[in-house]
Amino acid sequence: MSMWTSLEPASATVDPGASTRVRLRLRNTGDIVDEYRFEPVGDIAPWTTVEPGTLRLYPGTTGTVELTFAPPRTSDAAAGSNAYAVRITPTEHPEATTVPEGNLTITPFTEVRAELVPPTVKGRFRGRPRLAVDNLGNTKLTASISGSDNGDHLSYDIHPGSVQIEPGRAAFVRATLKPRQIIWFGSKEQRPYSLAVQRSGVKSQSVEGTYVQRGFLPRWLATFLGVFMALAITFVMLWLAYKPQVRSAATEKLQEAGISTLPAPTPSLSVAPSPDPVQESAPPQAQQTPENGGSGGAGGGGAVASPKATKKKATGPLPASGVVLRNVTTKKCADIPGYDKGQPTGPVREFVCDGTSRDNQLWDLEVRGKGGGPEKSDLFQIRNVKDQLCMDLPDYGAKPPRTGVFEFQCDGTTADNQLWWLDSQESGHYWIRNYSSNHLCLDVSGYSTGGDDTPLTIYFCSNTDDQEWDIVHPT
Repeated sequence: MSMWTSLEPASATVDPGASTRVRLRLRNTGDIVDEYRFEPVGDIAPWTTVEPGTLRLYPGTTGTVELTFAPPRTSDAAAGSNAYAVRITPTEHPEATTVPEGNLTITPFTEVRAELVPPTVKGRFRGRPRLAVDNLGNTKLTASISGSDNGDHLSYDIHPGSVQIEPGRAAFVRATLKPRQIIWFGSKEQRPYSLAVQRSGVKSQSVEGTYVQRGFLPRWLATFLGVFMALAITFVMLWLAYKPQVRSAATEKLQEAGISTLPAPTPSLSVAPSPDPVQESAPPQAQQTPENGGSGGAGGGGAVASPKATKKKATGPLPASGVVLRNVTTKKCADIPGYDKGQPTGPVREFVCDGTSRDNQLWDLEVRGKGGGPEKSDLFQIRNVKDQLCMDLPDYGAKPPRTGVFEFQCDGTTADNQLWWLDSQESGHYWIRNYSSNHLCLDVSGYSTGGDDTPLTIYFCSNTDDQEWDIVHPT
């Protein structure tokens, strides 16, 4: 061998991303001038430089070159002890090549990068993001994964919950986000959240993301359903309230000519005559004669007046059969919707007076309590001739003003609220008053307006509204 080498120091330490130097001394032990070439070899050769790259020495002289080690701060620079070597080749004697070796220790470092893929997820019941964890350090990474959000709106199902990643490798963690409350209607809401990568002994690294929670039903569908329900209810109400407008052309012509087929006679109350007061003489008193023949006084007789005869309360046209009840204000008659028999709980309304058996406007006024009403008036029930049902109010007992009148099976007792009594007015017409409901009057809904198919109700009695009725026998 024509050379001698020495590494100073033989072992060195370097941090990734930094550099360190080692001196290589070389002596020419031959007898001729020679030139030596230096070439680093081994795993860390890419990070090793030699200056100068060649050295020319005379026999017996010594030269020095510097080895510079600069490992990068990446996972390629494996932490720990790494052997290195330098190949020295003499130009004159290539067969005498030598390779001195040394040891370089690279210190460990950790670097983690985490990323949500995608950063924003959407869903009604869950979201499924993935967390990519990259180990950019030069040592194995062990970490656990957890999730959190402000307000605790979400629950987290993370798999796997912990990872071990080799240097330069990456791992994917699957996360399932579930909202704790479902949005049934309305617009979407954003739920910010974070997934944390926790390593032992260091502060956790958080990655922010957003979960967009959608409503179960979109807002436009909720609006559509609301409008649809409103239209459906309106249709049903119109269908139930509809009554075909079937009229006789002859009747209309007569009305245009000012002729009515139902004359409205003015009912009158028959009042019993009141007898004149009669005076009756008192029986003469017997004369008394004193014992000693004294004269006695004659007793006087006085006249005693008999009590006045009281008026009998007129009951009007009761009972009555096959009559129509015509409202004085609206000129309409009490009617059952349609032309056939009514149904229990079916409404009672007013309509253009017909007075024939083809319609259902004929009523029987049947006395059920002779003299049982106020001022000895008769209590009666109002029975429809066609369906034999009676005018009634809901349930039993007194009902408030504006309660609708309908038909029901006849009861005829004061236990129900089907009994009425007539209250004659100075105009010659009648109030028809309900006995059970604080004597409220049979009324046409509204104030003096009426009209076809207007419901009949009970209301406070008045001569200025539409509560006066005529009891008419059709001719």
